Amino acid sequence: MRAALKVLKGDAAIRHGAPASAAAESTEVERALKLARSAVEQARTANSRLREAIEILPQGIVFLDGEGRYVLWNEQYARIYHRSADLFKVGVKLEDTLRIGVSRGDYPAAKGREEEWIAERLAQLRQPRERHEQWLSDGRCLMIEERRTSDGGVIGIRVDITELKEREASFRLLFEANPVPMFVVADSDKRILSANASARDHYGYPDDDLIGKPVQALHRDTDSGRIGQLYSADPGIMAGHVWTHLKRDGTAIEVAIFSQSIVHDRTPAILVAAVDITERRRAEAQVAYLARHDSLTGLANRAAHLKHAEKMLTGLKAKGGLGASLCLGLDNFKSVNETMGPGAGDLLLQAVARRIANTLRQEATPARLGGDEFGIIMRDVSDPEEVSAVARRLIDVVSTPFKIQGQEVTIGASIGIAVAPGDGEDAEKLLKNANLALSQVKLRGKGSFRYFEAEMNARAQERRSLEADLRQAIERGTLDVHYQPLVSLKTGRITAAEALVRWSHEGRGFVSPAEFIPIAEEAGLIWALGEFVLRRACRDAVTWPQDVRVAVNLSPMQFRCGNVREMVESALTLTGLAPDRLELEITESLFLDRSTHVLDTLAELRNLGARIAMDDFGTGYSSLGYLCSFPFDKIKIDRSFVEGIASNVEKQAVVRAIVGLGETLGKATTAEGIETDAELACLRSIGCEQGQGYLFSKARPQEALLPFLTKRKPRRVA
Repeated sequence: MRAALKVLKGDAAIRHGAPASAAAESTEVERALKLARSAVEQARTANSRLREAIEILPQGIVFLDGEGRYVLWNEQYARIYHRSADLFKVGVKLEDTLRIGVSRGDYPAAKGREEEWIAERLAQLRQPRERHEQWLSDGRCLMIEERRTSDGGVIGIRVDITELKEREASFRLLFEANPVPMFVVADSDKRILSANASARDHYGYPDDDLIGKPVQALHRDTDSGRIGQLYSADPGIMAGHVWTHLKRDGTAIEVAIFSQSIVHDRTPAILVAAVDITERRRAEAQVAYLARHDSLTGLANRAAHLKHAEKMLTGLKAKGGLGASLCLGLDNFKSVNETMGPGAGDLLLQAVARRIANTLRQEATPARLGGDEFGIIMRDVSDPEEVSAVARRLIDVVSTPFKIQGQEVTIGASIGIAVAPGDGEDAEKLLKNANLALSQVKLRGKGSFRYFEAEMNARAQERRSLEADLRQAIERGTLDVHYQPLVSLKTGRITAAEALVRWSHEGRGFVSPAEFIPIAEEAGLIWALGEFVLRRACRDAVTWPQDVRVAVNLSPMQFRCGNVREMVESALTLTGLAPDRLELEITESLFLDRSTHVLDTLAELRNLGARIAMDDFGTGYSSLGYLCSFPFDKIKIDRSFVEGIASNVEKQAVVRAIVGLGETLGKATTAEGIETDAELACLRSIGCEQGQGYLFSKARPQEALLPFLTKRKPRRVA
């Protein structure tokens, strides 16, 4: 361009007479014009290319001259400031457009301080330094970055960062309001740049006291060598560890660390979430403990007992030798639990557990298997006599009286022993065989110990088979009910008959009630069995003379597993038997349970019209208090006081006392098990009202009883 101007100056000089030939002049002019046209074309091309370039850019671009006037801007810039785009013209000052925009309300930050805001904005324009943000009235946020050009002008860039600001706001909300303690840690020096409210509260730091602290301050000194990797973009296996953090007061907590690389105020950083898992770990430890221990006594539980047995058996296979599994059952615990309540029962179990643990040597491991049964695994047994000695000590210490809730309580212990490896090659079988041995002890009188014998398995299988057959017999109704008469000792007339269940097994023949009734109680069949007997007895009694009652035994188990009143009422309704013809016999063991449930049930049975008799009086836990407290009508004197009474003055004294009590309290008395004329004569002389026994009649089926009732007198009395 400057060359073209020089040529034009020369042309002017020629016209004013400067010496030159006409041809030379013409050539110079043409060349100058050509250069000028070329320069203009190049300028246009450059301007066009510049405009094309800035139009391609996604940011808003503006060029201002040294006076702050608009020179060039792209379409994105006009779109960003669409409310002021009508003011953008080459040569217009940015200051003027700002003032108009402020007056229109385009810049919320200027409201109420318009001139001050404009002055600050122009100062930023004249001395561009750091980028800054600008909010527009439509809710958008712009990032502004401006630079001075060599000729004093300004190039400005506008970036719409609205979405970024929204994400930042969301992040800030999630960070600050997050219930999980969170930190931002500088990637370079591992100092805390920010901490949310949860972190400050949880760790006990007020306000910004955490800011600037090295993150190591939250750790024990032993962690110092691993801090760099833990709080980094790639923590690796460190992220899976459980870490100990320290609160401001020194309290240690267990945390799981989760981290993520971020940029915080243009600084590479690590966002950290510290989840306090102290309670969870404590709960997990408690669950793990309870998985291996009994919650009441603190001893190993059944699962742990079996693991200890397996460990013992594995050792025996490797090294040889002997071991033992002991199964200890408490004798009479049930009566304590029922008379004193389950709370006292729990205290007793805890006391027993302590005595057992204190009695055993280190090589023996005690466990509570459930209920009132305990197990002991003895390792490295040198001789079976060693096991016997331990069993004797355990029986002795458990049989020593306990002090429970201020009362002296005495129980006993029975122990079954299985010796390994001979009595079982796996833990379950070893425990099963020890349990079989315990069952045999209890069947033979309790209070001792017994070793497992192979034939015990056969007896156990026999018992299981008998249980299955009994269940089937009850379901099919193939059991029978026989009746034994109760006779007035004054008149000899039959006044009642006691219903007694009988079982004639296809393959076994007659099965004694003493054998199958305990099985029914243990197997949960007693309710169905009792209901069957009650309904059959009521149905049969309807056909008897109206003044003959039917007596039916009720097991204490029936009071625990169902509604006895409803069962009795249903039987009376279904059969049509008059309630006052039904006599319900209960044993003294029922009175071990002093609960209001039993008292209420007995009262309800009386209200139905049924009579209540106390069976086997004098053999269990009888006391004068029972005679006054419970609404029964008859006392049945146990056969143990009747047998040989004619020649036994002590038995005569006991029976005389019972009969006297009955007379005083207005309760009838019946003597059971009368088998001789001498016994009958003695009981008559004492004043007993009723009698029952083989002397009069054995138990008879219904068809054999009816003719007997017609006579109204048994053969022995007639």
